[in-house]
Order: sequence, then structure tokens, then C-alpha cells
Amino acid sequence: MASSLLGRISVIQRDIASPVKHLAYVRLFSNGSHALCQKVPPQASFFPVKEAPMLLPGTFKNKVAFITGGGTGLGKGMASTLSALGAECVIASRKLDILKKTADEISHKTGNKVHAVQCNVRDPASVGAAVDSVVSQVGLPDVIINNAAGNFISPSEKLSANAWKTITDIVLNGTANVTLEIGKRLIKAGKAHFSPLAARLFFFCCRSLAGEWGRYGLRFNVIQPGPIKTKGAFSRLDPAGVYEQVLLDRMPVGRLGTPGEIANLAAYLCSDYASWVSGAIIRMDGGEYVLMSGEFNHLRMVTKDQWSEFESMIRKTKNES
Repeated sequence: MASSLLGRISVIQRDIASPVKHLAYVRLFSNGSHALCQKVPPQASFFPVKEAPMLLPGTFKNKVAFITGGGTGLGKGMASTLSALGAECVIASRKLDILKKTADEISHKTGNKVHAVQCNVRDPASVGAAVDSVVSQVGLPDVIINNAAGNFISPSEKLSANAWKTITDIVLNGTANVTLEIGKRLIKAGKAHFSPLAARLFFFCCRSLAGEWGRYGLRFNVIQPGPIKTKGAFSRLDPAGVYEQVLLDRMPVGRLGTPGEIANLAAYLCSDYASWVSGAIIRMDGGEYVLMSGEFNHLRMVTKDQWSEFESMIRKTKNES
């Protein structure tokens, strides 16, 4: 489940003049970024943010959770929630200094041990060494969250072969490297685990593994997140900060998502409460996808006066025919 950002946010340019007449200006702090000012559509007040863990305390007691890309952003949010629910978390990425800082921060907050393990998911040998370290410290994990992501925006004609390889090596191959390395060990040990995967490119593999490895006690699910403002993601996907308002304007719920909301869904999917959920792909995007995919959803910009005018015009055509 967790959070490959590749393909997560598709920005479509359009006229950003909003039909909404009443907009609230609020000052927000996002995950590690500077304060920002946004015009928030009024319907956002109907959809308040709830980031506190929704599951019972101790839900993951005596469980080990392994989270790639766990030092920042969504990975950090998921590690924080799982740790608060009793899990012994292992966070992994290439940058050990950031991992150690995050591990200390979460441990201090939750009172549960968080381990930092250096790992380059693109390199099968690095993944194997990282898993060896995890096993030696805490044993095989019960929960695996493939959250490591690589992302940036670029016109396709400017995309180099190396850039393409970097993204696919992290998002696709990295997810496969971690899943296969740990999955094979779990099967050999006869130990079940729960693996919510996030990479869109891994959808079909997730469904295949859910069907193939269910007999070993393994579940696989995918969370498909909508736009969530984190410093790491938006610094590459919206470096100039010019499209954030476009995103807000096209969100039916009127706001962006938060790491805590994704973390709660991930925690549920990883828990025994979701033991009958496997092979699922769950979109969590505030309704963005359905709004963008509807052919006539742009009509939400039509005012009441315009609707009256349209109705009159349509009636005239009926009389003429």
C-alpha cells in the first residue's frame, strides 16, 4: 500500500479561474514544508481531517513492520501510526542519517523501538543484506510496506533512458526485489505476512501474488493515493508551486489528503481486521479520479442562471423539432 508517487498525481492544465464564489483563505503547514496560503473550496469543511490512529491500541503488538522509504513523507506517517499501534517498525532507505533521525523521533513519541536499516531497493544484493540485518535484529517481518518512490515531472521528449530506468528500478523493480526477497523467506519459514503495495506498475503482480501465495498465508493489497502534499513529493512534482490550487479546485472534497489518512488505511489493510481483503486496489483520492473521468463533470462550473438559460435554449430546440 503505501506510497509510490509515480503516476500518483497527474496535472492537467486548464483555466484555473474557479467558478466557486466563496473561498476560505487558510494558512496551512504541510509535512515538513514551509507554511503556505491556499484558497480552500468551502466544501472542505464537510470533510475534516482525522489523522489519529483509528484502530485499537495494541493492534500490532508483537508484530514487526518493514517499511521502505520510511524516513520521510508517507512512509514516515505509516511508520508512526503502526508504531503507535504497538508494532516494532523497521524503516529502510538509502539515507541512513535521515532514517536514524526519524526512528528516534517516532520512538520518543510512541515509546516503541524503531530500527533504521540502510537499503537501496534497486539493488537485489542491498535488499538481501538489509533483510539479513532485519532478521538478525527482530526476525522476519509480519508487515511489508513497499513505499519507496522515485518521481519527477518532465515532458516525455526530454525523458532520458537513465531517468526512465531510475524510476522503474525504484518503483517497479524495487517493489519486486523487496517482495520476492522477503516473500520467499516467509514461505520457507511458514510465516504469514501482509503486504500492501503502492506502485501502480505493480498492480497486476499484486493480483497475481494474492492469488498464488494466499495458500502460504500471504495477502497483497494496493493503495492508490491521490495528491498528498509532502515536501519530497511536491518539490519534484510541483517545484514552482503553481499547480497546487489547480489540484484543490478539481477535488470534490475540496482539499488534499494527509499522510495520517493514508496511514490509517494502510494500518487497517495490514491488520487482522482485514484478513479477508487480498488482491484489492483501493483508490484514496478525495474523488479526484471520478471527477476527472466523467465526460460532463465540467458542468459543475455552470451557474444557476446559466442552467436556466440552457433550459430555455433546450426547450426551444424541442419546439423546433
